[in-house]
Amino acid sequence: MQSLPVRGRLVQVQDSLSDCPYIDATVARMPLHYPIRGLSGADVDMLLDGGFRRSGTLLYYTRCAPCHACEPTRIEVSRFHLSGSFKRVLRRAENELTMTWQLPAVDEQRVALYNKHRAERGLGTSPAIGVSEYQSFLTDSCWPTLELEIRKGDRLIGVSIMDVGDNSISAVYTHFDPDASRYSPGTLAVLKQIQWASQHNRRWAYLGLYVSSNPHLNYKARFLPQQRMRHGKWEEIDRG
Repeated sequence: MQSLPVRGRLVQVQDSLSDCPYIDATVARMPLHYPIRGLSGADVDMLLDGGFRRSGTLLYYTRCAPCHACEPTRIEVSRFHLSGSFKRVLRRAENELTMTWQLPAVDEQRVALYNKHRAERGLGTSPAIGVSEYQSFLTDSCWPTLELEIRKGDRLIGVSIMDVGDNSISAVYTHFDPDASRYSPGTLAVLKQIQWASQHNRRWAYLGLYVSSNPHLNYKARFLPQQRMRHGKWEEIDRG
């Protein structure tokens, strides 16, 4: 982990061992930090570049040595290659869906979508959450954050949360209706985030953690070229 000037504005609130949420039978260590004041877009850029992620109003990074399976991943927007399959995903969505960038919202419809997504895609065994838990995880934030709302007519089929820095964006969490899989909503969300970054002159699109053995995280290898942080340094990755 790099030494970051902005870390003087963060208070560490937890640093303990826990079960890894990404790899079975593995111990994780993800120190949690709370910002003592609001953070700016420049702070977003600096912390993302240092490997930090956001969850609610807290910031964290992985510190699980000797395991180094989790690799922060980012795209340099100007170099991103839009493959034929990616173009088809965007074309279908633009023809059949309504996609809106807005401030994050919380309501029963979004909470139900989140719970359905987790249950039907096998994302953990934790019980269904309510409005307050959804808000604390996804809509509460310590820095600038947007939401991409995806609808098929009046039906909400996807929500993607994205953090915004002065020179970067960061994919936080996307949940969608598994019944809408023909639209590849997970892939679509990433493509729309990269598109937003390009339209708003951001250099980097951070995709979160890549874990090669986790099928819910290793899809990120499809977005090329990319960089992954390994042992505190960003390395170029030209193929999955």
